[in-house]
Amino acid sequence: MSDYRSASTEPRHVAPPQPGSRMARRQAAAAPPQGPPGPPSRGQRVKGDNGGGKMRVLAWVSIAATSVMVVGSLTGYTVYRDAFGHINQKSVKSDIITPRPVDKGALNVLLVGSDTRAGEGNAQYGQKLARTADAGGKRTDTMILMHLSPNRDKARLISFPRDSMVQIPKCKNEATKQEMPPQRSMINSAYNSGGIACTISTLETLTGIRINHFVEVDFSGFENIVNALGGIEICLKSGVNSKKAKLVLPPGKSVLDGKQALGYVRLRDYGDGSDIQRIKRQQIFLSKVVAKATSGDLLTDPSQLTGFIKAAASSVTMDPELANDPERLIEIATSAKALTAGGVKFTTIPWIPDPEDENRVVWKQPDAGELFNSIINDTELAKPTPSTSAKPKVTVKPDQVQVQVLNGTTTPGKAREVADLLTKQGFKVVELGNFQTADGQSLAATEIRYPKTAATGTDYAGVLAGQVTPKPDPKAGKVRPATSEPYAAATTVQTSTAKKKAPVVQLIVGADFKAIKVTKLPDSVEQSTITASEQKSVCV
Repeated sequence: MSDYRSASTEPRHVAPPQPGSRMARRQAAAAPPQGPPGPPSRGQRVKGDNGGGKMRVLAWVSIAATSVMVVGSLTGYTVYRDAFGHINQKSVKSDIITPRPVDKGALNVLLVGSDTRAGEGNAQYGQKLARTADAGGKRTDTMILMHLSPNRDKARLISFPRDSMVQIPKCKNEATKQEMPPQRSMINSAYNSGGIACTISTLETLTGIRINHFVEVDFSGFENIVNALGGIEICLKSGVNSKKAKLVLPPGKSVLDGKQALGYVRLRDYGDGSDIQRIKRQQIFLSKVVAKATSGDLLTDPSQLTGFIKAAASSVTMDPELANDPERLIEIATSAKALTAGGVKFTTIPWIPDPEDENRVVWKQPDAGELFNSIINDTELAKPTPSTSAKPKVTVKPDQVQVQVLNGTTTPGKAREVADLLTKQGFKVVELGNFQTADGQSLAATEIRYPKTAATGTDYAGVLAGQVTPKPDPKAGKVRPATSEPYAAATTVQTSTAKKKAPVVQLIVGADFKAIKVTKLPDSVEQSTITASEQKSVCV
């Protein structure tokens, strides 16, 4: 029997609904956001599976716990030292046995909702599984990657569907420490057998993103955190009277305590009943949790703040490097506070039904890869950054930059590969070609060149340079290509003005080339993303 075990073998119906069917009507009613179908409805699953909804939000709520549990340090760390001591710690570095991506300065925190039955208060929650011989085990329905940009001014939270079929790398069994071989399985099975270390290895291998820290949060912690915040206000389009969720609420605004919040986030028999709508409610709920946890009212009330810190700290488990680093925790706290006004995006990985099993899903490519690329390179919209002038002569957008891409490496097809990437980001690639060095070896460093006679050449070249990793310093004077040909995907319709005024900039790909920054994400990513600041007054 494999060490990688699925948390459930029950069918998950993810195939597209038939036109006119009840599910089709539900999905249509659930928009916006539109785009790829959200995680499939679990309404048909066997009784007792009420943990999934809670699990997803437990990981959402861990963001609030992580981001504010040391915010008291801003007014005096010693006052809250005892509260910080409640943070649970677990070191997993030695259990990660796969090569790790390079740390590029961003802050990436893995958030996992754990339905472990261990610990006081947890056994009362979750599935019937808690009453079986397996009650001591743990599972997760939720894995979320919280990404904060290097300058901490943007955040994106990426949710990975638990039914994603992926290649899990070699890992250590969390209990036995024996090495487990690679295997294709559901992504949450990495956590079930290999724990947080195997989960980190799996996500780093699949995404290429370095995970700096992790936070786990359990069932009982959810209720404590909401109560410590004094409840969370939500707004409903219509009233709720759900026996399954044990929740009765009027239409309009209500302030939910911990128990009510548990019922709300697992609520199914409301609205159109779709999982798409339920996920959106959960994302809005989290944005309200983070906003309240970083509000001035909490920060200026020492008694309430101390209570919240204790509740949050005792409800989560972190790696020691994060738990024992007040400066890093303060950094997260201040970032979270600044980001509540905007800049926080919630994204579900774009996916399609698994061709081998319609009850499972696989990540949609190349869309998911482009999302990962944007995180790895932590992109921002390209801006003119001329190297030779203090002030740009013209304002240039990517779609105004004409590019000739030359392959300066010994790798065949590199020019077309880079040209395709540039085209996706809106640049106008007009030609492909090859550049040959005097010794016939790869050009060591990528170059960007513009015509010496082009008065605005630095402006156009600067926009292109801002999109290339590592960033080249544009130079005046173009090189002669060894070969060149029109780029098949080049846009043929151009205005005469653009032809006369826009110089053709050369990108000569060298051996150091890493990537083209992704600033324009695929429609499937944008359509499965909501922005927290836009949800403040939303009634669902």
